[in-house]
Amino acid sequence: MIISASRRTDIPAWFSDWFLYRLREKYALVRNPVNSRQVSRIDLSPDIVDCIVFWSKNPRPMLDKLEQLQPYPFYFQFTLNAYGKDVEPNLPSLEERIDTFRALSCRLGKHRVIWRYDPILLTPDYSVFWHEEQFSYLAEKLSPYTEMCTFSFLDFYAKIRKRLKTLEIQDMNQKQQCIIAQKLARIAHFYSIQINTCGEELDLSPYQIDHASCIDPLLISRLTGYSLDVKKDKNQRPACGCVSSIDLGLYHTCRHECLYCYANCNSRIQERNASLYDPSSPLLCSHLTEEDKLTERQVKSLRVSYPSSPLQIPET
Repeated sequence: MIISASRRTDIPAWFSDWFLYRLREKYALVRNPVNSRQVSRIDLSPDIVDCIVFWSKNPRPMLDKLEQLQPYPFYFQFTLNAYGKDVEPNLPSLEERIDTFRALSCRLGKHRVIWRYDPILLTPDYSVFWHEEQFSYLAEKLSPYTEMCTFSFLDFYAKIRKRLKTLEIQDMNQKQQCIIAQKLARIAHFYSIQINTCGEELDLSPYQIDHASCIDPLLISRLTGYSLDVKKDKNQRPACGCVSSIDLGLYHTCRHECLYCYANCNSRIQERNASLYDPSSPLLCSHLTEEDKLTERQVKSLRVSYPSSPLQIPET
């Protein structure tokens, strides 16, 4: 079993104490995002969890807690953009996030920290030239600390359109996407960073850009030393290369409040959930009630062979 922590919220930034408590207890409860009264119990025993994939824009609160993640294999998807407060209002400064990226990589190794530059959006302030300039700046800063960059273009989900009106988002056709992709690829290759796309159907292979598997069985095999019997995640978009995982997050709980985020588009619900946060509760920002239907989810390890020795976390 692979754990995603989380596409639905930023667990490392806001809920690391809860997550580590769950690992100590060796189980977590998760609400069904479609039917919240359906709750699953997830076994988090180390012999069942093959890897944990963290998604974060600010994992600094976890830097001094990484040793508590042993013996679980894990890596980070670290989103690092250069947008201003008009787009990402509650993030630390850009330089502080760069420092966090470096510190995390130095602790774990550059193979365990994937740089995400997404989503790419165009406005009067954030032009193609702006992205080229900022991406180059970030690539120079981050290239000694990562092996890979994943990018994507903004998806205009219906539930975020109203919020995005203040930014004067410009439509982006395939020609513009190809121009941006070519520029980013040139920069990434100059700094010896592998570059790929997240969930984009557009064929960018002429620029040596592949389709990403953000939850990546090849990387997990590299980290752990064993192969996995995995299937493509059928709940993701067709162009998504991720394999199946179990997400422990809860929508409408992240306090970054980025304007483009599909996972946190109701401030009223977000405030209510924040008030319910209890690090000792098996449920994130929630408690089990008599109205909930609790079931044990059947999970197992996906490992099938042991081809090589796992990579070790560098000594600090």
